[in-house]
Amino acid sequence: MKSSYIKAGYVGDTWLPKVREEDARKLTHMNIAFGHVVNDGISIAHLKHLDSLQTLKQYNPDLVILLSVGGWSAGGFSEAASTAEGRKRMADTAVAILREYPIDGIDLDWEYPCYGVACIGASPDDRVNFTLLLKELRDAFDLLGSETGRHYLLTIAAGADQYYIDGTEMDQVHRYLDFIQLMTYDMRGGFQTLTGHHTNLHASTGDLFRISVEASVRLFRNAGVPKEKIVIGAAFYSRMWKQVPNVHHGLHQMAGTTGGYGPDYTKLVNEFIGKNGYIRYWDDEAKAPYLFDGENFITYDDEESMKHKADFVIREGLAGIMFWEYCCDTTYQLLDAIHQGFEAG
Repeated sequence: MKSSYIKAGYVGDTWLPKVREEDARKLTHMNIAFGHVVNDGISIAHLKHLDSLQTLKQYNPDLVILLSVGGWSAGGFSEAASTAEGRKRMADTAVAILREYPIDGIDLDWEYPCYGVACIGASPDDRVNFTLLLKELRDAFDLLGSETGRHYLLTIAAGADQYYIDGTEMDQVHRYLDFIQLMTYDMRGGFQTLTGHHTNLHASTGDLFRISVEASVRLFRNAGVPKEKIVIGAAFYSRMWKQVPNVHHGLHQMAGTTGGYGPDYTKLVNEFIGKNGYIRYWDDEAKAPYLFDGENFITYDDEESMKHKADFVIREGLAGIMFWEYCCDTTYQLLDAIHQGFEAG
């Protein structure tokens, strides 16, 4: 077994001063959400709490801090990647940030190359341009590293299903990346009226949509990504369907709504799990919990599913686990479950 697995968490700018010392020590990597792409360059002018990074480094000198750039509906990537000048400007602005702040690398969250579903610019040329952009960044980081004697990380957050494989050249992309974070959450929800698990480890019997953490990992490995560069995703929040038939405890049923965002884990613990008519069920095939009150269905991760995810990472020889996002669990049970899952494993 490896001596160290990646335990990466996304932390919003406003929450940087609120990260507890014990949590900073449990994390190996922290993704700051989010930098933006403005005029082909990376902008952090809107981030107000980067002065907290020094404190976080004092809490845990080994903590690797990455600036995540993008996120859902954050555009500018397609335009920047489309020209050599744009790619160079993004790399130059990234290097300037790495020079000025105690930041160890950049995590690109382009959602998604070749797809404008989030109302951002998109082009079929994104597939090749994404590779060129990452090469430009990698070369610039290596040049900076030859000056400073350090290695600067370059990572991406990747969509979990086939569409992302189709919109990228993963067999080439991975060469420029330290690791790839699979967003194995929201795998069901906002576009679907069929209830199901949104961050399940495996697919279960009766599941029409066969996507799962396991299936996503298989897709990326088949696309040429080495297993030791794959980080799987976990969710600190839920998805919720309403007007759900009272059949099979609401699992795999056609609902009256799509699966919108539900309560975060803090609220689930305080108001939903075993409370207010909600009963917790466990799908042992999927290794995933869910809640149902006879009408409303909630899918989420909990301590038990986190343990299974850690076991899967160890068993499959993957790089680790990342989660979205820190502020969603002020019980701090989920991060501890990830931490303990690797310690015990």
